[in-house]
Amino acid sequence: MLRLTRGATIAFGAVVAVVLIFMYAPLFLVIINSFNVAPIANWPISGFTLDWWVRAFQNEALWAAVQNSVIVAAGAMVIALILGTLAAFALQRYSFFGKHTVNLLIVLPIALPGVVTGVAFSNSFNNVLEPVGIQVGYFGMIIAHATFCIVMVFNNVFARLRRMNPSMQEASMDLGASLWQTFRLVTFPQFRTAFVAGGLLAFALSFDEIVVTIFTAPAGVDTLPLWMFNQMARPNEATQVNVIATVLILLSFIPVYVSQRLTRAEEEER
Repeated sequence: MLRLTRGATIAFGAVVAVVLIFMYAPLFLVIINSFNVAPIANWPISGFTLDWWVRAFQNEALWAAVQNSVIVAAGAMVIALILGTLAAFALQRYSFFGKHTVNLLIVLPIALPGVVTGVAFSNSFNNVLEPVGIQVGYFGMIIAHATFCIVMVFNNVFARLRRMNPSMQEASMDLGASLWQTFRLVTFPQFRTAFVAGGLLAFALSFDEIVVTIFTAPAGVDTLPLWMFNQMARPNEATQVNVIATVLILLSFIPVYVSQRLTRAEEEER
């Protein structure tokens, strides 16, 4: 490991400090303003109060939006876990014509602008499915979110499968284990952390999505990001939005912490 000189260490520390301030100062302002007496965000805050926290947690529209976000994110995550894992196994374990093209098509949705995905699904639902009597509703949002959530699971599982030694699975089969037993006892434990991490990332990505949701949400249905976006248009509700943003900031530490613990545990096992 390289050792830095004293001057280089100080310079490096200063750069890191500037980057961290640039990243986290806005989040700090959001947290501080969630306790602001004034109904609008300002600095320094006018005074300290918990009234906005009480109002936020008593807001029925807010809780309905949270419920919608959880349902959509959970549905998209389940679809992503199933299809993303199957796609990763197919592309890593088998060779077939057009393999690289299929790989590109699976990863492409995460690179597309959200507005493109939203418009595409909106046109499909409104101009193709609804005229023949198919109402997608909630399921339309879930499908739209799943298209880019699949990439999170696929990338994690595919990368882990590439590092796995197939000899352990072959030995299991040689010893008489069935295909399901081999998968359950040998294969799955080896990529379990990547599977869980991919699922967490997929859930977080869907929960946070707003652009695609604007185009695919049924009339009168708000997810949490949509609710926050609409509330920001009302100046007197900005502090209540800061309350929800503060809660989301704190909750964001959970998937990051879990992912790091799972990765660290796997490295220790090795």
